[in-house]
Amino acid sequence: MRQKRPRYGETVVEENYRRTRLHLIRGAIALVGVLLLGVMWYRLVEGWSWLDATYMAVITLSTVGFGEINPLSPRGRLFTILLIMMGVGVIAYILNSLTDAIVQGHFQAGFRLLKRRRLMESLQDHYIICGFGRTGRQVAAEFSAEAIPFIVVDSDNAVIQTAQQLGYNALEGDATQDQILLQAGVERSRCLVAALHSDAENLYIVLSAKTLSPQIRAIARASSEEAIIKLQRGGADVVVSPYITGGKRMAASAVRPQVVDFLDGILTGAERSVYVEEFLLLPESCPVIGKTLAEAQLGRQSGALILAIRRADSTLIFGPTADTRLYPGDMVITMGNADQLRLLSQILSPI
Repeated sequence: MRQKRPRYGETVVEENYRRTRLHLIRGAIALVGVLLLGVMWYRLVEGWSWLDATYMAVITLSTVGFGEINPLSPRGRLFTILLIMMGVGVIAYILNSLTDAIVQGHFQAGFRLLKRRRLMESLQDHYIICGFGRTGRQVAAEFSAEAIPFIVVDSDNAVIQTAQQLGYNALEGDATQDQILLQAGVERSRCLVAALHSDAENLYIVLSAKTLSPQIRAIARASSEEAIIKLQRGGADVVVSPYITGGKRMAASAVRPQVVDFLDGILTGAERSVYVEEFLLLPESCPVIGKTLAEAQLGRQSGALILAIRRADSTLIFGPTADTRLYPGDMVITMGNADQLRLLSQILSPI
């Protein structure tokens, strides 16, 4: 069982930043209060003008050593001594708080935390990876290779630091909690990947995500066939078992190695020259809806190969013919290089 380590996470960073800022605000308020006290004394008790009273209070608190601009009464001198002591004490408090914040790095850590949160709040249609273990790291690497915006969520601070060192957006927290998912922008995200080691935690994440954002696509990791069934009942759109998938992959590599190598080359990796992509036909933006493939001439115009079409009712048409008609909600699965797929995207959804 993994031993829990002491947390020094975002909550601690935020608390230190908030406490330091509070100390500085209190110090500034105290300094202004002492200054106003000095001004009011010299004005009301000593009877000086507002300008002279303000000038005397400022040079007294700043301890610059200038002389008195007007004669002071004995009680005025006693008050000035007290004012100097209060001013020195308040300024020392402010300098101590500021120095401690700089040395301890509270300001720097707080600014970085605020910057990350603003970045997370600005993300739209991003992906959320819950768990940065072996499975989560591989998913993050694939997303990074395809320049897909995503956020990593994990409760281990050391893991979060590793993700940040790799240049990933990362949020420390328990992904089973609604508050953490909301901070990760689950309501604005396109897809959530539950890749924790515990099937129960993955089920909690899927249930929470579907409750907060019913339209989100949820992909979950499962370690057993029983967990697959429960996750599907919990609302997971896709459930992947590394053991089952790995076994199938090993068997396919043994029987059809060239086919597996070809599929790996077009589905994953950053050095690909050929890609498989899917395009959803939206009635408000797609001009080829209602046309046949022969009329639309998608392959001829773009050079991409149309592999299959999945209808809105999940019916799959593999190897569509020229007479196959395109309807709203169809998912067109294609293969081609980056330029061909970019051109096809412009045809199916012109700006």
